[in-house]
Amino acid sequence: MSFIRPEVQETLFRFRETIVGTVLVALGIYWTFAGIGLLKYLGVALILAATLLVIAGLQRAKFRVGRGGAGVVQVTEHQISYYGPLTGGAVSIDAMTQLELDPRQKPAHWVLRQAGQEPLHIPITAEGADALFDAFGALPKINTTNMLAQLKNQSDQPVVIWQKIKPRLH
Repeated sequence: MSFIRPEVQETLFRFRETIVGTVLVALGIYWTFAGIGLLKYLGVALILAATLLVIAGLQRAKFRVGRGGAGVVQVTEHQISYYGPLTGGAVSIDAMTQLELDPRQKPAHWVLRQAGQEPLHIPITAEGADALFDAFGALPKINTTNMLAQLKNQSDQPVVIWQKIKPRLH
């Protein structure tokens, strides 16, 4: 039995890296100003590292838009797999040609394209979908700021988030 309301639990889960980073920043500040010798330098280093964790945590929190959707996402060895109740499949991150966000489906879906395969549609609320943030981050020259903005301000049409740049022939 939990004494924390479900919506509070959901918010704590969504912002977990940010919360941990904030606590570590506070600890680093304490060490920096109250510590002696080496502890002061460790405090400064902890502040810097924890600040990066806070920034990354805020990005991840923006990416996590919900849970409990249909299916399960698994990311292993540069491969994204989706096991859904009606569809499923796998896409190699290295072989991806396009990433779209399709808000016409409820909930919205990520659409992953790879040459020679049917597109893989993954609900943004699928179990394990938060692992897609790091997977998408591995795509060359992806604009994560744009991706997070598109996720927040969903249009009524599919939006291309990333597309593989074809090498220019001279």
